[in-house]
Amino acid sequence: MNNLKYFGQSIIIIFMFFIFKIIGRKFSILISAKLFSLIGPFFRSNTLSHSNLTNALPNFDYEYRKKILKDMWNNYGKIFAEYMFLKDYRKSKKLYENVIVENQEVLTKIKNSLEPVIFISGHFNNFELMAMHIEKSGIDLAAIYRPLNNPFLNPLMEKIRSKYICNKQIKKGMSGTKEILRYFKKGTSIALMIDQRVSEGIKVNFFNNSALTTTIPAQFVKKFQAQIVPVYIERLKNDNFKIRINDPMHFPQNETLESITLKLNLVLEDMIKINPEQWIWTHNRWK
Repeated sequence: MNNLKYFGQSIIIIFMFFIFKIIGRKFSILISAKLFSLIGPFFRSNTLSHSNLTNALPNFDYEYRKKILKDMWNNYGKIFAEYMFLKDYRKSKKLYENVIVENQEVLTKIKNSLEPVIFISGHFNNFELMAMHIEKSGIDLAAIYRPLNNPFLNPLMEKIRSKYICNKQIKKGMSGTKEILRYFKKGTSIALMIDQRVSEGIKVNFFNNSALTTTIPAQFVKKFQAQIVPVYIERLKNDNFKIRINDPMHFPQNETLESITLKLNLVLEDMIKINPEQWIWTHNRWK
């Protein structure tokens, strides 16, 4: 039954991608944003998003939370449509001029040092452009990704990611952990999202609630004294973007895994608070 459902979803999504390609980036974004704004509130994940938002930011009143989630679905739709145009972001100088980068000199120093670092971020708007820009800046990079549940769509998404976002892709999981270590020892920097719930993580505070959080960045700090570089992206007016490369974070050798992981969660919280409507609240983060 699940395969039948996934097959039906894949047909619809591939058809939509085909239409997007025909009508172009501008109109695709407008249509997809409107569509997701209309149907998003009817998804089960919308109820979870309300719960997550209430727990994380309880001082926001109900109407403001509704507005945040409405804008989130709007942004979700834009991200969905933009997958068909990642090739343009990767190759077209004209489109890439619409991405402002703050603190580019940090990436230049990392590139010239030849020392690998751990880049961290979350599912912001449009999160795929962060790894793309880091790799375009000349940094040898491998990005950790979570495969889609849909087995019919996942091969397409993996192809898009490896071809246009980041050539080296590492599948999330135990086998991926060994691959991360192998890449890092060879001088390849690692990019990962730290905002998803993980079964192999530890429980640390995130928006005043205990949340299972990955310890991969902290482990690399402890084992290799790796630098952690937070990266943030936000959508601006007219669907332009701004990517901010934060200064590298350093930790003393006696710092614990728990302490490092907590500090990284606090960095993530600060990012989310900038534009809460641009973070994807649908993840079951505090289960």
